[in-house]
Amino acid sequence: MSPESPSSPSAQPEPVDVPIRDESIRLGQFLKLANLVESGADAKPVLADGAVLVNGEVETRRGRQLAPGDVVALGGQAARVATGEVEIDVPW
Repeated sequence: MSPESPSSPSAQPEPVDVPIRDESIRLGQFLKLANLVESGADAKPVLADGAVLVNGEVETRRGRQLAPGDVVALGGQAARVATGEVEIDVPW
């Protein structure tokens, strides 16, 4: 895997909408809400490894504030921060 091409079109999966209750959410909380990690503790190592992308860019801060429309990708899965009464239906 080449570090020069992490944003090739085939590398970006189609995001699933995951609704939040408030106007924003911290990245660590969203990773758990979207079932991208099993627990909040699991978020720390994947963030430290640079495995999490927010809007196509590597993000290492667990406390990063996300707003509706932001897309988080990890391990070939992607979730978009959404608002409203959308039912969570992640395929993983």
